[in-house]
Amino acid sequence: MNRLLIDMDKLGCATLTLNNPEQHNAFDDQMITELTTALLKLRENPQVRVILLAANGRSFSAGADLNWMRRMADYSQQENIQDAVALAELMRTLNEMPQPTIALVQGAAFGGGVGLIAACDIAIASERSSFCLSEVRLGLIPAVISPYVLMAIGQRQARRYFLTAERFSAAEALRIGLVHQLCAEAELVETATVLCRQLLQNGPQALSEAKRLIREVSGRSVDAELIELTAARIAAIRASAEGRDGLSAFLAKQQPSWFKE
Repeated sequence: MNRLLIDMDKLGCATLTLNNPEQHNAFDDQMITELTTALLKLRENPQVRVILLAANGRSFSAGADLNWMRRMADYSQQENIQDAVALAELMRTLNEMPQPTIALVQGAAFGGGVGLIAACDIAIASERSSFCLSEVRLGLIPAVISPYVLMAIGQRQARRYFLTAERFSAAEALRIGLVHQLCAEAELVETATVLCRQLLQNGPQALSEAKRLIREVSGRSVDAELIELTAARIAAIRASAEGRDGLSAFLAKQQPSWFKE
């Protein structure tokens, strides 16, 4: 059985589906490698406009596989570091994908599963989904996912949920900013389709540059250096082929070349 399914529709929306429902889509070193490799291939494919991360079964992801963690306990310090770096690279790769990414959360997400959600640009969850940063209950810490979870929920919420390891509801995930939207589980795909159509109306290069802009501007002081950077960004994209196409199409009341529906 393939534990990772990859599908792409004619509009360029690619779906990565975690497909190990018997193990609640928990991931190990092999799954981390497979998912990272798949993302890198999608990143370089110009036909891919949007990436969706979904899962089969009752759980989105239970995080790290317990058998894998038991093996890691017997690793040397250097082997443990190498293993952790692989997971960190997966999270960074997902976070820095040039295409918009959407997480579709149909069930429980624990530990690293929460990290995958936080590393996506947009997260939609079913009303029955639940979440838990459970690491401290196992005597561990949510280390490599922490940058992305903190960006999503902020330090104040992390100071509760990192420490209590309590399970929280979809409504609470929405309140604290981990997910953007809730819907009935049967409506997840339809809700994602609406979002994909919205994204497909926008310039692919502009979407990528907007994501890069968020990473570069976030947390910085508004000083001369930042003003120079943002001015350079808008000047460059105005002069790009996509920028000229978009402005010309708008003025002519036409659809730009990238528009799909």
